[in-house]
Amino acid sequence: MMGRVQNGAMFATMNGCEPMLYLTVSGHPGSGTSTLVKGLMNRFDWTSLNGGDVFRAEAKRREMSLTDFGRLCQEELDVDRSLDALLKERMQSESAANIVESRLAGWWAYRLNLPCLRIWLDVDDEERARRVVNREGITVNEALEANALRSKVDGERFMELYGILPEDEEPYTHVISATNLNADEILESVVVLLEANL
Repeated sequence: MMGRVQNGAMFATMNGCEPMLYLTVSGHPGSGTSTLVKGLMNRFDWTSLNGGDVFRAEAKRREMSLTDFGRLCQEELDVDRSLDALLKERMQSESAANIVESRLAGWWAYRLNLPCLRIWLDVDDEERARRVVNREGITVNEALEANALRSKVDGERFMELYGILPEDEEPYTHVISATNLNADEILESVVVLLEANL
């Protein structure tokens, strides 16, 4: 993959074609993935796809509430598999977004051998809880408990479905220790990686 810069924005060419997927962004809830993606979109005028978008679109297609559809996904693992299949399909399409954000996006890009950067934002439990507190207005202890439960439940589900854990370093080209970095510092660190690799 070769890169070029035009009008302050970065583009990549793959086999002489204009770009599709440049990078995946993954991390546990509260790690700052959505903030990073917004910053990259504003900086480079890129498009993005969030795994949650696929979830919401499928719930709407089935005429189900998000809560009911979430319960269905927990009860029927084949529904979860179908959502991941949709995400992988969109990552490989000619109209793929430039950034894909989800906890398993890095794994899928790795397994599909897609030529992109795969970022994991590593943030410790306490800092992630503080960020959730600021966003959702709950106590730190409540956020710690909610984050721990979600990570446990999701981790068990991903292991049962695919034999993987999102935080395993194997699929990632870069793991960023972001506990002590603010949003601007995280963004700039990823921009440096992009400039060096695209």
